[in-house]
Amino acid sequence: MTAPTPTSAAVPKLRTRKDGAAIPLDDSDRKLLNLMQGAFPIARRPYAEVARQAGISEDEALARVARLVDGRIIRQVTPIYDTRALGYASMLVAAKIDDDKLWQAAKIVNSHPGVSHNYRRNHEFNMWFTIATAPDSPLGLQGTLEVLQARTGAESIRQLPTLRLFKIRMDLEMEGDTKALSQAGEAQEPVDSDPVPYDERDVAVIGATQGDMPVIAEPFQPAAQRLNMDTDALLEHLDGMRQRGLLRRVAAILFHRRAGFSANGMGVWKVPEDRVMDFGPRMAAFRGISHCYQRPTYQDWPYSVFTMAHGRSREECDAILDAIAESTGIDERATLYSSTEYKKVRLLYFTEDYRAWEREHAGV
Repeated sequence: MTAPTPTSAAVPKLRTRKDGAAIPLDDSDRKLLNLMQGAFPIARRPYAEVARQAGISEDEALARVARLVDGRIIRQVTPIYDTRALGYASMLVAAKIDDDKLWQAAKIVNSHPGVSHNYRRNHEFNMWFTIATAPDSPLGLQGTLEVLQARTGAESIRQLPTLRLFKIRMDLEMEGDTKALSQAGEAQEPVDSDPVPYDERDVAVIGATQGDMPVIAEPFQPAAQRLNMDTDALLEHLDGMRQRGLLRRVAAILFHRRAGFSANGMGVWKVPEDRVMDFGPRMAAFRGISHCYQRPTYQDWPYSVFTMAHGRSREECDAILDAIAESTGIDERATLYSSTEYKKVRLLYFTEDYRAWEREHAGV
């Protein structure tokens, strides 16, 4: 059975944007947002191709995307590099912290440049964050977590590294309804996320392209100029990085709540070890699931498969997870909803911030 919901006194208020997005969106906006989240073309004039698929002109596509950025529906258009392929150590961490100390603890955790996501969730382990450390980190991931636990006063932490990755693709379905989000697609094959060899040119390209891309007809051109490369040469290099697994894709990242997706529920499932490879790919195939992983279990944490559901309401997330339960027959789950977003950014790689943090907080 699904784990019981905590009593109302223990459940933080969940904000739901009942009227949809924070600014008015028409059908063309929604179609454009779906396309921009998918695979933004690695091309000299990518907006021309996106516009063609959306059935509008390039100029209109640029104007609409600029409006969506200004209206804080689109957080950024950016290359998405693979953290683990670049040799960064990373994991999900659950921390148990006194409720009265959560905000201060969040500031401490958020100060680390490798923390990309940090949420308060409705569980005894009330702070959940993802963290990465650089390949040349003197502290390493374990040492960094020890520093953070000491500085935050966390009563306990659970390290939840990825054992198998079934899906990592944050696309919000802007055109479909709850039924569309609850439908299963093709089963996903586990993703190989081992480190991949790279060289100084790759590091230079990452440094020049990571972060916000300008909303202009030729958005890769400024990075090419910084690198003293021809734009076509940069595009060829980026495509090669994609084929090698260093670059996952280029895409638009949305502000979830402002785009109308007010709820995210982390559905965690008690799947027997010998059935994880059967059910993990099937769970990952659901349209409303952005992330699906196998993670370690503990005596007080029996859940081996994690699925992140995004919906326009808590009820929509529940519908997605209920559809997974019906499809797989796995009904032992808990659903942890986020009530506060402490941090959500894309990581920046190969910066001095990582070593600066370690010098300041650990003297190394």
